[in-house]
Amino acid sequence: MALKGIKVLEFGGLAPGPFCGMVLADFGADVLRIDKLQPGIIDCLGNGKQVIALNLKHPEGVKIVKQLCKKSDVLLEPFRQGVMESLGLGPSVLLKENPRLIYARLTGYGQTGIMKNLAGHDINYLSMSGLLSLFGRKNEKPLFPNNLAADFGGGGLTCSLGILMALFERTQSGLGQVIDCNMVEGTAYLGSWLYRSQNQPWWGRGKMGENVLDSGAHFYEVYRTKDNKFVSVGAIEPQFYEKLLQGLGLSEDKAPQFSDFDELKRLFTEKFMEKTQKEWVDIFGDGDACVTPVLGLQEAATHPHNVNSFIKSEEVVSPKPAPNLSRTPATSKSTEKLPKHGQHTYEILKKLNYSDEIINKLLDDNVIFFKQSSKL
Repeated sequence: MALKGIKVLEFGGLAPGPFCGMVLADFGADVLRIDKLQPGIIDCLGNGKQVIALNLKHPEGVKIVKQLCKKSDVLLEPFRQGVMESLGLGPSVLLKENPRLIYARLTGYGQTGIMKNLAGHDINYLSMSGLLSLFGRKNEKPLFPNNLAADFGGGGLTCSLGILMALFERTQSGLGQVIDCNMVEGTAYLGSWLYRSQNQPWWGRGKMGENVLDSGAHFYEVYRTKDNKFVSVGAIEPQFYEKLLQGLGLSEDKAPQFSDFDELKRLFTEKFMEKTQKEWVDIFGDGDACVTPVLGLQEAATHPHNVNSFIKSEEVVSPKPAPNLSRTPATSKSTEKLPKHGQHTYEILKKLNYSDEIINKLLDDNVIFFKQSSKL
């Protein structure tokens, strides 16, 4: 596996941090998640990770983290600016003890700027990036795409990219470095094409919801079908639009591509309501009209095209890791059971040469947590 032998310390947090750790784990890294002493939010992306529960407000808990950092390649932390420094675990301390450590900071607003200490979520970072202003239908308020863009695109995935680049650079310099991955900047960067294309025809027709790619055009839209399902249409290029019209039984004279978007959208809405989703798939399935069914999560996993793209376990269906590597493919951990709170605390401390006597004292002093049955 591509990241075999890489050891990652992931401080427990919400969606973007766990996703970043999941990506690294799927491609072969050994990921150890550090949780708070008391159970928090269940991490549904924690499959295949080890878990240790520590009290980071206690000097002995901090000492354990420092020992782990000496043997780690990557530290991933999701806290607001200054939190790690207040614990005595800032990069100036840890990189001094392990110069090869890659210290990844995954936050909402970053380490600098007037908003660095403020709380936020995906919707806030997306709005601050400028991109939320582009997402929505005509005469409606902007609509955010769940928490996909900032948490997972501009956050977790961008952070994993930064970590991989730092790991590559380390092969030449032998040194680690600090990665400042904040979701406002990461999301804006994810939207580079949207920023740079504003003077192109895609956006030249008006405000939000009136343009080619933002639900303004009849040939780039989602339509309801007779059986109350949906199909997506993306026939932008003229040759694809021609095939779309053929399937709908319309002529270019009846529906010229760049005429009255609103009127043609009403026409297309009526046409797509004449048949079921399956009937439309049968009509367009073998051609280049760029018409596809809108699949639910379970439907996507069972679609004939996707038979090798999803992993099914007793509990969940999940996408397999992407991209595909020919020699060192990833192996999804999603079929493994989620680790329980503090499940590997005892095991990890034993590897750090802690005796049972000291471990029991740490347990009594509320420095660590694990169930007694977790002992080896």
